Amino acid sequence: MQESQSVEAPMTGDPDRRGPPTREAFARFVPIATRWSDNDAYGHLNNIVYYSLFDSAVNAILIEAGLLDPASSPIVGLVVETSCRYFSSMTYPEPAEVGVAVEHIGRTSVRYHLAVFRADASEAAAAGRFTHVYVDRQTNKPFPIPPGHRELMEKLKVIERE
Repeated sequence: MQESQSVEAPMTGDPDRRGPPTREAFARFVPIATRWSDNDAYGHLNNIVYYSLFDSAVNAILIEAGLLDPASSPIVGLVVETSCRYFSSMTYPEPAEVGVAVEHIGRTSVRYHLAVFRADASEAAAAGRFTHVYVDRQTNKPFPIPPGHRELMEKLKVIERE
């Protein structure tokens, strides 16, 4: 009988599988206050809150840059995919900071790497991905990422260090 050998495969895909990312993995941080209603019956932020924090941080950066008016921009980014890994619990009233970095820019889409940190913590409490597909607001059909958005996205890229 032949003995099977275990060969460790190189880590591919989601680098957050190795553990919580640190602040060095992100280009920008957006401070966001947690709310009383964010806590669940177990006394910590409900899982869905992290997705809301991701969404709020990305949109805050776009609005701050003058690239998004939620009520009237003719081209908008719609969320088509999200994911989140949880490393430690947070609770209201802990202030949160959301780290934002761009992982990939396509013709009509962008994938963000995001993480929620306690204020002054070096490791993330949760981290995930968030993909926007840019569409024409009137037709909901994919539309090329506008130049101003693409320029901002390039500034949010982070080169991964091993």
